[in-house]
Amino acid sequence: MFKNVMPLSAILSLRFLGLFLVLPVLSIYAMGMEGATPLLVGVIVGGYALTQALLQVPFGTMSDRIGRKLTLLIGLVIFLIGSVICALSDDIYMLMLGRFLQGAGAIGSVITAMISDLVPEEVRGKAMAMMGGSIAISFALAMALGPVLGAAYGVSTLFWITAGLSIMAMILLFTKVPTPPRIRHIYHKTAKMSDILKDPDLLSMIIINGMQKGLMTIAFVLIPIILVDPQHGFGWEKAELWKVYIPAMIFGLVAMGPAAVFGEKYNRPKEIFLVSILLFITAFLLMGYATTDGLFILGVISFFIGFNMMEPLVQSMISKFAKVHQKGAALGIGNSVAYFMTFLGGTIAGLYLDFSDRQTLGLTLGIIGTLWLLWTLRLNNPHKHSHLFIPLADIDQEKLNGLEHEHIAEWYINETEDLAVVKYRSAELDEESIKAKIIK
Repeated sequence: MFKNVMPLSAILSLRFLGLFLVLPVLSIYAMGMEGATPLLVGVIVGGYALTQALLQVPFGTMSDRIGRKLTLLIGLVIFLIGSVICALSDDIYMLMLGRFLQGAGAIGSVITAMISDLVPEEVRGKAMAMMGGSIAISFALAMALGPVLGAAYGVSTLFWITAGLSIMAMILLFTKVPTPPRIRHIYHKTAKMSDILKDPDLLSMIIINGMQKGLMTIAFVLIPIILVDPQHGFGWEKAELWKVYIPAMIFGLVAMGPAAVFGEKYNRPKEIFLVSILLFITAFLLMGYATTDGLFILGVISFFIGFNMMEPLVQSMISKFAKVHQKGAALGIGNSVAYFMTFLGGTIAGLYLDFSDRQTLGLTLGIIGTLWLLWTLRLNNPHKHSHLFIPLADIDQEKLNGLEHEHIAEWYINETEDLAVVKYRSAELDEESIKAKIIK
């Protein structure tokens, strides 16, 4: 699993590292451009996510038709072009175009599909957690490096670095990523969006994913503007932003490991999500009402800890709650909602700063976070399941078609390996009982 997942995670991490590098300083950079307004700056911070949300499904569909690797290459080339346009931008609208193009290389769903192709279903949750962890590490590194490099060499240089990272990702794609097999599963029912949204746990996870990403862009519109703009009471220099991002990054990284272990190994993701939401609420209230540098920095640290505790678990939990025939659709919906909320978060933050103050925004986000917390209380921790693999030659197909049991989550056929796969709760049901129901 590690050999197959790590190159794909590295490609996604390089791409996100490039996107995240500019986040700590992008709003201040964009505000200095001709024609800039807080609303346009908010659109630029979250703009890449709008095209991501719109193109996740088309890219996933295209990868089914022309192959995963070619689709990934197309997405990375579009991302490269967008990064170059951003680096060359001399006005707000050219920068906006570049950000939209960066997002148009919507390869997230394709990488998820490749992991599904290459990794057995029973360890796919771990693979998704690895992918989430790699994104969280990219986020943390970018928060440390972005302000320092941006202050030393200019924000346009960060976009050139992003372009270079996309080229590195292309090299990895053709040197380290194996070509996935063409796998087609046959299920006893097909995935429907309505079924996914009616599942309370899947719906809660989709909301968690969307809220986390939306609040991320709100934070990255607010943090640099509040710290640097004298009207908000702090008046920092741009070159000083690293003083808040680096400590926050360190605390976030330290919190991420224990949270991932507690969520995955001990099967307590709900508790991690609830603590993270409380940290988000605390963060935005402090950012809104802090009257000293120290309190504001404490709010930023609280935000980073909450974000990094969540990130390694979100994709994994969606894949665990979804049935096998729903995984691709559920992850696709989750990603689309997350990217749309990323765009919406940046736009709302910019709009709010146009006509309101940071105290009102902080209070509003605190109330929204509280409602989110109350909703998440209904989330269940996932059941622990095992998988039974039986050669198709030993199966009575008629018996398999009629297989129903309260402790059997689902079954499906892997035609590539000629196996019937039964997903069940091993604590309540043993393998021999299942075999007795379906063996010839």
